[in-house]
Amino acid sequence: MATGELGDVGGYYFRFLPQKTFQSLNSKEITSRLRQWSMLGRIKAQAFGFDQTFQAYRKDDFVMAFFKDPNVIPNLKLLSDSSGEWITLGTEVKKIEATNVPCTQLSMSFFHRLYDEDIVRDSGHIVKCLDSFCDPFLISDELRRVLLVEDSEKYEIFSQPDREEFLFCLFKHLCLGGALCQYEDVISPYLETAKLIYKDLVSVRKNPQTKKIQITSSVFKVSAYDSAGMCYPSSKNHEQTFSYFIVDPIRRHLHVLYHCYGVGDMS
Repeated sequence: MATGELGDVGGYYFRFLPQKTFQSLNSKEITSRLRQWSMLGRIKAQAFGFDQTFQAYRKDDFVMAFFKDPNVIPNLKLLSDSSGEWITLGTEVKKIEATNVPCTQLSMSFFHRLYDEDIVRDSGHIVKCLDSFCDPFLISDELRRVLLVEDSEKYEIFSQPDREEFLFCLFKHLCLGGALCQYEDVISPYLETAKLIYKDLVSVRKNPQTKKIQITSSVFKVSAYDSAGMCYPSSKNHEQTFSYFIVDPIRRHLHVLYHCYGVGDMS
């Protein structure tokens, strides 16, 4: 077998960790929120282990090795565009894209500015606004306006680097939801759910020198292509269809957070 063929891409080998459960997505309370937001049954987290030192500058080799690994191919789940059922990839990945997602936030105080700027009232209620569209999303409150409308007057309260943070991305994805999303009137369900998922996926440790808590995970937003075009996370592009790879280089664990935009489970 020539170098670079299956099983020898950059020397990484992976194993599926089905025993790892993500409490943040499975608790009764979160399940009922995801149902309301039309994301239930369309969002999934999976865990994999790997056997070599992870080097962030070799992320593309790492991700390509992942998609070609014989322990990944039968286990990595995605939603079928045609049937809407969970399937495995079933196609050969020819090219990948892995974009760095900064992950530095350690506190939900990151979102306090939503209160300071009167997007959310002190009571936690989200301030309503006149309906408008930012295709394909209906905007009927100041929260979605600050998330989506670039020329809105308060868009600047989150800088471009703020908006790239993994915590912000998670929060925004939850606020925008799936195809039949019933939006919240208060902010707390979005903040609580984002916090729980973030804590479940991201690893931290105490720096032995400074005694400060620091994040050890690297995060990438990932897509993969076969000979016909994009095949993962879906063949259809959508702001709410995503796969994030969260790599813990110390434990050598990879968490995959996947969502495909559509109509979530109702029952």
